[in-house]
Amino acid sequence: MDLISGVWESLKAVRERAPLVHNITNYVVMNNTANALLAVGASPAMVHAREEVADFTAISQALVVNIGTLSPEWVEGMKLAVASARRVGVPWVLDPVGAGATRYRTTTAGELARQGPAVIRGNASEVLAVAGASGATRGVDSTRSSEDSLEAARQLATSLGTVVAVTGRTDYITDGSRVLAVDNGHALMARVTGMGCTASALVAAFLAVEPDAVLASARALVVLGLAGELAAERSPGPGSLQLHLLDTLYTLDEATVRARARVR
Repeated sequence: MDLISGVWESLKAVRERAPLVHNITNYVVMNNTANALLAVGASPAMVHAREEVADFTAISQALVVNIGTLSPEWVEGMKLAVASARRVGVPWVLDPVGAGATRYRTTTAGELARQGPAVIRGNASEVLAVAGASGATRGVDSTRSSEDSLEAARQLATSLGTVVAVTGRTDYITDGSRVLAVDNGHALMARVTGMGCTASALVAAFLAVEPDAVLASARALVVLGLAGELAAERSPGPGSLQLHLLDTLYTLDEATVRARARVR
């Protein structure tokens, strides 16, 4: 199957199977990511209590661990969910939001990264921080380009046996040997909070229907980037982009994917 055909087949599978995606994510983006998952056809759940995360992970088809708003209780819940995912074979995505900004955040991201995520999805600064490089992070926004972190991403993927997806103007996805690049997207997307978190959630949904984590990640990022492009064409600003993005994720069709997907 060629790369672009695979994008459509995975999107169609998500819509048909409606995988349950368990999100331990931050307060800022819960509504955004839940609505994006619903729009693309998946079934979101935002569950973070220590008392139930392990049980909920076990009945899910994918897990997202997003460290955007940390607390010791949430970190404990994340670790319990990850242990459950590894026990029952549920693929999980680590989103190391803001790694590099503080010691606590960077240490937490590093500890989780060593627990077998199928995918680590972050911006360039976050990936460099997780990889132990010297990329500076300003809050949760990347101060480096995705190209800057590609070699670090390859080394991180190889050392941890995972897939690393670095998002930016061009998205790069690598398992250390293979590298795919996604050129879909629009600059206006960076003006909407939580777009990277949405990317991680969609990667998890696609992992639920495609076991190859490189392909699943690239396909999810094509879909989000393409939806962002189409939404930006009819949005004067970031407020309307959010609405049009959800509509576009919901209505995206095969002809549009084949005509406009840019993955190499």
